[in-house]
Amino acid sequence: MEHMPVTSRNLHSVGYDPNSLTLEIRFNSGGLYQYYNVPVSVYEGLMSAGSHGGYHHRNIKWNYSYRRIG
Repeated sequence: MEHMPVTSRNLHSVGYDPNSLTLEIRFNSGGLYQYYNVPVSVYEGLMSAGSHGGYHHRNIKWNYSYRRIG
C-alpha cells in the first residue's frame, strides 16, 4: 500500500486502500497499524485535518478495529 507522508508529532505516513476500506498508519515511533472498514470520508478527513494526530485520536483510534502489523 502506498503511503503519503504527513506532518505530525505522532504520525509519519498514511496509506489507504478504498477496495478493502483499510487504513494504514505508520507512527513516528515506528509502529505500523492497519484499521479496518474505514470509510473514504474518514480517510479524507484525516488527510485534510489541521492536526493529523488529533484527528486520529478523536475519529479513528477508538472507532475501528485494528492490529499492529509492523
